[in-house]
Amino acid sequence: MNLYAIFAIYMLFWVISAFIMLPLGIRTPDETGEVKVPGQADSAPSNFRPGLVALRATILSAALFGLYYANYVYGWISADTLIAMSKGG
Repeated sequence: MNLYAIFAIYMLFWVISAFIMLPLGIRTPDETGEVKVPGQADSAPSNFRPGLVALRATILSAALFGLYYANYVYGWISADTLIAMSKGG
């Protein structure tokens, strides 16, 4: 696997991880007791921290990519294995 493929696959894992981590830890103004600005949506977050989301996404994507790359190198699960599992045998 070349460096460009490694980077592209890692970035895919990172984007997916960021979307998974996005709602974790978010609180609305009703939950935190803050006063809402007129016109503010009820579901608008009051404590959004994008740096923490990026850090969590980086950690999760590194772990997932590590598993993916280890499977690529050692061949734990191959396409033939997946096909056999889908056929039930």
